[in-house]
Amino acid sequence: MDKSRYIVTTTNGEQVELTQAQILRSNNLYPFGQHNYAIYETPEGVFVKALNNGEREIMLTHYEVIDEASARSYDHPYFRTDD
Repeated sequence: MDKSRYIVTTTNGEQVELTQAQILRSNNLYPFGQHNYAIYETPEGVFVKALNNGEREIMLTHYEVIDEASARSYDHPYFRTDD
């Protein structure tokens, strides 16, 4: 198995490879939490929204395929707050 590939399973059970995907926008600041997100566009034109469900040890935990308009206009509702 090639461990250098970034393959995720989306909420609908679809596997999407993000290895060569372009990140359109993101906030991946540590410590991790709900403020973390990324919007990806794959070379095949698939758009994926990646979120963090509150996990402190893993940056992104939830992946969802979205349409292009939603991807390009996405406004993340959470912000990092320092404790």
